[in-house]
Amino acid sequence: MSEKRRVARVDDLEEAGRVVVELNGREIAIFEIDGEYRAYLNWCPHQGGPVCEGELTGRMEASFDRETLSTEFEWTTEAETLVCPWHDWEFDIRTGDCFSGETDLPSYTVSVEDGDIVLDT
Repeated sequence: MSEKRRVARVDDLEEAGRVVVELNGREIAIFEIDGEYRAYLNWCPHQGGPVCEGELTGRMEASFDRETLSTEFEWTTEAETLVCPWHDWEFDIRTGDCFSGETDLPSYTVSVEDGDIVLDT
């Protein structure tokens, strides 16, 4: 059975864009991205590192032209890639998906009620 828990205030995220809270012995990070909230367990599936304390960055994507044998690079998705500080595993901050195709970040449903951030645990 799930339970709703108030864990922070919206104001707590205004400057940093994220806040890490402890709930039932687990660290959970809440991120604000373009007015939407996402919450992930602060645990990298690779080796248990504090993934949510990592840098938010963009992503470099490459395309290869077989005719000219040239490669073009494009910087995309500014501040939407979460990089684990231990071994640089990368995750999409909007979905929790791992870019290497490995295990995604465990997530929580987030809502806002009267300025409080509420997690469905």
